[in-house]
Amino acid sequence: MPEPTLVLIKPDGLKKSLTGNVLARLSETKLDIIAAKIVRVPRELAEEHYCHMKEKPFFDELIRYIVGEFHKRKVMAMVYYGPGAINKVKEICGATNPEEADPVSIRGAYGRITTKGVYENVIHASATKEEAEREIKLWFEPDEIIEDIYKTKEEHVTSCKKRIWE
Repeated sequence: MPEPTLVLIKPDGLKKSLTGNVLARLSETKLDIIAAKIVRVPRELAEEHYCHMKEKPFFDELIRYIVGEFHKRKVMAMVYYGPGAINKVKEICGATNPEEADPVSIRGAYGRITTKGVYENVIHASATKEEAEREIKLWFEPDEIIEDIYKTKEEHVTSCKKRIWE
C-alpha cells in the first residue's frame, strides 16, 4: 500500500548545491514526488517540527540550523509517495549521525558534525507513518499535495490576510 513521507533538503544541502545530487539519489527509490516547495522556515515551524527534541541540550542550535542562520535561509520540502516510502527514503538517507552513516548514503557522503555538535546532515526524512503525517501536515496545506493522502474538510475562510499578485 502506498504511503507518504516528508523529505527536507536542509539549508546546508542547498548552500552546497547538493539538491541535484540528493534528488538523483532519491530517484533510486522509484517513488513519486507529490508535493515540493522552497520554504523560508520560521522559528515557530522549526520548533514544532523538532518539538520532540525540546529538552535536548542542542535544541537551540538545531533550530538555528534549520531556519538557516548558518547557511541559506531556505529548505526544500517534498512529499514522496509510494509503497514502502518511509523505509526506502530512510535507507538512502543513512544514519542521522553523518559519522555513523554508510559512506554511500546521502548523509554519509555529504553530512558533517559541526564543532558545536550540530549534525549538518543535509536531509531530513520522516521515521514513522505517524511522524510523516504530523510533519506533512506542518509543512504542507492539502491543496499543495497532488494526492489525497489524508482526510480533509472544506471550510469557507473569508477573514484571512493573504498576499496576491498585483
